[in-house]
Amino acid sequence: MAASTSTSTSEADDDTLPISGLQHLAFCPRQWALIHLEQVWVENVRTAEGRLLHERADSPGESRRASVRTVRGMWLRSERLHLTGRADIVEFKPEPYPVEYKRGKSKPNDCDTVQLCAQALCLEEMLQAAIERGAIFYGNPRRRLEVEFTPELRSRTERLAATMHHLYRSRVTPPATPGPYCRNCSLVDVCLPEATSHEDDAARWVAQQLRSLRQEA
Repeated sequence: MAASTSTSTSEADDDTLPISGLQHLAFCPRQWALIHLEQVWVENVRTAEGRLLHERADSPGESRRASVRTVRGMWLRSERLHLTGRADIVEFKPEPYPVEYKRGKSKPNDCDTVQLCAQALCLEEMLQAAIERGAIFYGNPRRRLEVEFTPELRSRTERLAATMHHLYRSRVTPPATPGPYCRNCSLVDVCLPEATSHEDDAARWVAQQLRSLRQEA
């Protein structure tokens, strides 16, 4: 899990939502709701390390090495998807190439690649450029994983963005879906996944929609 308190605040005045929320939603819908609807945040060793890594990576600035211009902390926005956020690094080679920094290793689901794809979609809209690939730098084992922005990944990202806005408007916190990933979540003691996994009538429809999105991933 990766998050920043600066991107887990309430919805902006113009109805945009943070790009980082897509990573939370793809990882766990209940985690997303606790952070973005209920404004809950608990830091542990993993989140602290991730925050420090991002602070180093996305401090605003620009540098050039050979033919590559690197922009750090670049603000992003999509009017079409109503998303906003900040890219850790965008390399111009000369085509834009977003790079997202994560403290740990790659995850078994697509939550990180969805976040990176959303950054690319914002850049395409802002710069009127086609972006085919980007990369995620994982602190363990300190290596880049290149990501291709396929039609399937783009579609998945856009559907998640629409779902995120729907959930924000509905103000419904989905029930927990307990799994092995819960033990690595800093919110596990707030979420209480075993105790809150029962689906009441208000949350059942939302939970079904989110499960269908996971099955498509």
